[in-house]
This record gives sequence, C-alpha cells and structure tokens, in this order.
Amino acid sequence: MSIATTHPVEHAADSYHGGWLRWLTTTNHKDIGTMYMTFSLIMFFVGGIMILGVRAELFQPGLQLMKPEFFNQLIGIHALVMIFAALMPAATGFANWMIPLMIGAPDMALPRLNNWGFWLLPPAAILLTLPFTLALFGIGDGALATGWTFYAPLSVQGGMGVDFAILAVHILGISSIMGSINIIVTIFNMRAPGMTMMKLPLFAWGWLITAFLLIATLPVLAGAVTMLLTDRHFGTHFFDAAGGGDPILFQHLFWFFGHPEVYILLLPVWGLIPHVLSAFSRKPSYGYKAQVYSFIAIGILSVVVWAHHILTSGMPTPALIYFMFSTMAISLPLAVLFFCWIATMWKGSMTFETPMLFAIGFIVLFGIAGLTGLVLADVAADAQYHHSYFVVAHFHYALFAGGIMGVMTGVYYWLPKWTGHMYSEKLGKLHFWLTVLSFNLTFIPQFFLGLAGMPRRIPDYALQFAEFNAISSVGAFILGFSQLIFAWNIWSCVRGGPKVDSRVWEGAEGLEWELSSPPPHHSWETQPVIK
Repeated sequence: MSIATTHPVEHAADSYHGGWLRWLTTTNHKDIGTMYMTFSLIMFFVGGIMILGVRAELFQPGLQLMKPEFFNQLIGIHALVMIFAALMPAATGFANWMIPLMIGAPDMALPRLNNWGFWLLPPAAILLTLPFTLALFGIGDGALATGWTFYAPLSVQGGMGVDFAILAVHILGISSIMGSINIIVTIFNMRAPGMTMMKLPLFAWGWLITAFLLIATLPVLAGAVTMLLTDRHFGTHFFDAAGGGDPILFQHLFWFFGHPEVYILLLPVWGLIPHVLSAFSRKPSYGYKAQVYSFIAIGILSVVVWAHHILTSGMPTPALIYFMFSTMAISLPLAVLFFCWIATMWKGSMTFETPMLFAIGFIVLFGIAGLTGLVLADVAADAQYHHSYFVVAHFHYALFAGGIMGVMTGVYYWLPKWTGHMYSEKLGKLHFWLTVLSFNLTFIPQFFLGLAGMPRRIPDYALQFAEFNAISSVGAFILGFSQLIFAWNIWSCVRGGPKVDSRVWEGAEGLEWELSSPPPHHSWETQPVIK
C-alpha cells in the first residue's frame, strides 16, 4: 500500500517564514537538522579554542600562561562542550536531515518536540561557558574544575561553576531524550511501505540503537548529578565520606552513563560509514545482517562494561576480572564491523573522493583506538596506564578519529545533497591530509608520554616530558587551524558552487538519492513503495 501525504499549500507557505522567524519556529526536519549542524560546528570551534589554550600552556614545562585552576576549568569544559555540544548535536543533525529521507517519511514523527529539542541546546551551552565570563566580573571562581566527570569529593566542594554545569547537563539530557524518542517513533512508525526492519538503512539502525542507549543511561546521569546537587546544597551525604557517603558510588553512576556515551557518539558514525564505503567502492555493503547484529550486541554490551574506567578504584578481584573480560568481549562485534567495512572495499572499483578518504582514515585511526582500548582493558596494564596520557591519546583516537572524522565523512558525503552545490574537492583533500597528519602528530607523542608515566590533567610536568609535549602542542595548533579550511569549504558550498544532480555520487544507493538536490521543503509528499 502506498500512503499519500499531501500538505495543503497554506501549511507549506506558513512553515516557510522568511528571516530569523523561520528558524525559530520551524518544525521542518531539514531546517532543524541544519540548525543542529551549525550549532555543532560553532561549538566545535569553541571547544577547540579551549584546548588550544591548554596545549599552549603545556608547550614547555613550568607555569607559562595561566593558573592551575583555570587550566583545570578549560579541560573540563572542553570535554563537556565537545561531547554534548559538538559531537552529539552533529549526530542528531544527521538523523534529522537523513532518516526521513532514507526511510521515505515526509518528516520526523514529532516535529514540535523536534524544534524544542534543538532550542534547549543554546541555553545549555551558555550555562556551560557563562561562569568564565562571570569570573571576569568577580562573580564566582569560574567554570567547573573537576574534569568532565564531576568526581566527588571535588565536585561537592567546588564553586558555582559546578551548579551551572549540573543544570546544563540536565537540559542537555532532556534535549537528547526528546530527540531519541522522536527518532525511535519515526523509524518504527513512518517507514515507507515494504521497508521491513531488515531493509532499514544501516545509518537508521545505528541511530536506533543510539536512541535506546540514551533513554537507558541518561536518567542515571541525571540522578547522579541531582544527588550531587543535594550534597552541595541540602545537607545530604550521598558522596561525602565524612557523612557516611561513598565517593565511589558516584563513579559507578557516572560511568554507567559515561561508557555507553562513547557508543552513543560512535554508533551513528558506524552507521554512515558503510553507506560511504559502498558508494565509492561501487558495490553493496558487505554483511548487512552481521553489521545490524553487531550494532545490537555492542548496544547491549556497552551497558555492562562501565567499571573498566575505574579499575584502580579498589573493586574486589571478581569484579575486576568480570569487567576486564566483558570489555574485551565488546571488541568481537566491533571486529565484525571492521571486517564488513574492509570486505565492502575488497575488489570494489574504488575512487578516492574526499568522503572516501575520510572513511578510510576513520577505519585506520579508529582501529588504533580499538587496539589501545584492549591494552587499557587489561587490569594489570591499567594499573600503570590509568590516569596517564596514554588514556588521553586512546580516547581521542576513539572520539576525534572515530567520532569527529566520522562526522566529517558524513558532511562531505551529504553536503552536496543538502545544498545542491558541490564543495571544493581540492580543499576537501587538503583538509583531510592536514587533519590526519596533524592529529597523529598531536596524539602519538601522548601515547609515549603515558607509557613514560606522565599523569593527565596537570599544568606543569617534569623536564623529561618536554620534547613530546612540544611536538604534541605544535600538532594541536596545526590540527586546530586546518579545521578553518573545513569551515570555509562548507561556507562556500552553502553560498554556491557547481550544481549537482539528484544522485551526486555515481555509486550512491538508497531512497535519499531519488529526491532532487537540495530536496524539496516537504520531502516524500507521496511515500515511495519498497519492492
């Protein structure tokens, strides 16, 4: 059965206000997707500027530019901004833009909720960064200085910045849960006739598992930071050892969210990578069912491995052994994904446009994240490497090379579809090579620093670590400035460029490529029927 959904002309005109009002009131999934992506790009640069301040301080030993308190604040807010205000909104922007197009739906299932979900983000981002500004005027002592983890007892004793961060996390959590509900309802209820779950695009599958993970884990984080709030202001002692509380309880609650969060950031990317590999290898994605089952397995396993982040916190030996083996078990479905991605490229007639370069760069560098993660999963090895720069390097290979480079893959792949214009391929390739080389220049030295015993989150360090830190800081500045090429390429593409047809890429398959580039304001007025 084909479902026809025609909209009256007035509705179409009404929802297309001119000027800023259009963006404030829009319920159109493409507009909201665009706003998410724009917000994400701005916050990516905000978070990037913060960490360049940190890397400038670490360029040589001794305190150079800032006080240790300010250094700690920059590190904590950098992480929160990058995770909650750059990576997650980027993934949600993709979901908003692409899922309705990919499944043949006229829009998201809950459009007003969608609008509200986005407009919660800017106030939350302001709350995260406002304490910096207030401190300039002598109000409070700046942003939270506990690292992004809010660990008690530091966070119980911290200044006003902790309260701001708690409120911001609540608002961001509400936004994410609303987005997740919307995505689940859209995928279950609004697929084109004939599109069974096992015909669903892999990107939609990746996001479906992500949405369930968000709904399962975010309330636990909300509960933990609420308990922290009552410890701070209402005389409770959940995490205060002096009052009979347990600071380790906070770590368990936090990481029950914090570890699945890694997969929340990565699953949408793992869903889009096969689409890109398939298009530029000119052959169908290998092992569709294997990839779907791997996504589900990773989703389930991700909520039972959290305590590998706190292997050194004094847990009993059986718990240590359980968390070590469950963590190692997650590498198996991930290995299946890697196999499927490589098999998709195998004997394909590959071409190396910018999205394909980023997809291959992603596979290689994310592979390093996976392998170093296995090192940290080992209880005996972790005793040495925990809270060292080895961990910092590992999770940046997961979240920058895995998350952000995955997002860049998706942007280069779908941007011509969104705008109807082609970006500069020359600039795209320059951006790729600069990003990959400077990223490795930044983070490979940090593996060596960690192995040599340099602790993380310190503004000053011993003389023996000076060379590697200097190399890492130079790499970080090149990495930061090379993202300006990315922003310029997007900007010039949005403003105009060579026109593209509906298919854009020769090997691209899927419903979204049947619509014009850019897609009409109301896509799929008549739903397609999947044979």
